[in-house]
Amino acid sequence: MHRAIEPAALFVRPDWYDYVLVRITPDNVQASLDFLQAKWQAFSPERLFEYSFLDENFEILYNSEKNLGRLFSYFTGLAIFIACLGLLGLASFSAGQRTKEIGIRKVLGASVANVLALLSKEFLKLVLVANLIAWPLARYAMNRWLQNFAYRVDTSWWVFALVPLCGTLVIALVTVSTQAIRAALANPVDVLRYE
Repeated sequence: MHRAIEPAALFVRPDWYDYVLVRITPDNVQASLDFLQAKWQAFSPERLFEYSFLDENFEILYNSEKNLGRLFSYFTGLAIFIACLGLLGLASFSAGQRTKEIGIRKVLGASVANVLALLSKEFLKLVLVANLIAWPLARYAMNRWLQNFAYRVDTSWWVFALVPLCGTLVIALVTVSTQAIRAALANPVDVLRYE
């Protein structure tokens, strides 16, 4: 569907034919092909019987889009994995820098949820800022790609806003919470022993 469908005129002339379109049932394809080959040889013995299936022809037309989608999926997964590793390292570093603060908060009665909120808040702000930058870029890139098709759909704003925001917030929260929970469950006596 890269080009618009143009008007067509169909007419039948018995002396002009190159192709025959036949719809067959998928029950016994080989028997149908043998029958069609016999009929073709009866009507035009000088021409070779060649056939193709329409669904396979359409499949070939859209192989490039499928390959592009598969490539984007692989690189997206790799980018998410690398981002999670970076976020995990940053959360680990931040929790390590704030161990004394977390220990004091724990001694003063802070719960695991409070420590988790304390450490996750700054990372979630960064994820929100990253989403605000990525939304317009993703929408622009998608609209540019869709311009290559004759028939396309308009994408809603929430496809580029709410769905990725929820996904990135959940991924960031899960990644950061592993380090935050470990820091919150640490014994404050061990951290504050030498203070």
